[in-house]
Amino acid sequence: MGGLDGATAIVTGATRGVGRGCALELASQGVTVTITGRTLREGDSQHPGSLESAAEEARKLGGKLVGIVCDHRDDEQVRAVFERVLRERGRLDLLVNNAFLIPDDLDPKAPFWESSLACWDDVHSVGLRSAYVGTWLAAPGMVRRRRGLVVNVSSQGARYFAVHPAYGAAKAALDRMTRDTAHQLEPHGVAAVALWPAYVTTERILALDVEEWGLDLEGAESPRFAGRAIAALLADPRVIRRTGRSFTTRRLADEYGFVDVDGSLPKAGLEPLDPGPLLPPG
Repeated sequence: MGGLDGATAIVTGATRGVGRGCALELASQGVTVTITGRTLREGDSQHPGSLESAAEEARKLGGKLVGIVCDHRDDEQVRAVFERVLRERGRLDLLVNNAFLIPDDLDPKAPFWESSLACWDDVHSVGLRSAYVGTWLAAPGMVRRRRGLVVNVSSQGARYFAVHPAYGAAKAALDRMTRDTAHQLEPHGVAAVALWPAYVTTERILALDVEEWGLDLEGAESPRFAGRAIAALLADPRVIRRTGRSFTTRRLADEYGFVDVDGSLPKAGLEPLDPGPLLPPG
């Protein structure tokens, strides 16, 4: 096992993509991970990935992962997940807010006025509001223990155009929420950061036609690379000094000295702008 044995984490929206990669990497390093998602078994969704297959993959890596079916549009389902983890594990060391809903019918090549208004509601309910709900549920226990880490999976879409205006607005707000929740959590020893993966070889990306979409996967990062960034933050006894800020995965790799699963260092993505101190002077 890894150096994080005994730690407990929740990773939301982790049946596939970056969330799954984070959960698998954390489990391989000794963290007991609970993941959420709407797909219980393979075949239940048009997309590959499920709670059961993630748990099986974690077992092959020597880790422990528990999957719970949860729709993050339903606050009571989410509350039940957190209550179960606290009841069974006694504490929560890490929350990774990764769940994010991009509608299947969204065409990133089309202008926003040709997409439905429901697109805005989808990405802001599961992606922004769901991250706030998760942080709201995690905070009391972390504050009582005077330790804990919240990682919000954001992207360069928070600062630069990507996918759709609704996506960018949600990611920018997620970075701002990270900053403001960190301001109130920091006096209690709890850290909150936003993480920017760059170009990731998720199942969704790999399913696209490379030529049609003009994809260049050279230097892309695996889904587990973000998990290594989070594991490094969790193992850092001085992680509180990073609270309230946004970090690219590559920047954290350079600072903590980890590499991707194949031993490479992915290309660096666009860096977030340093917002400076949490409070204005005076």
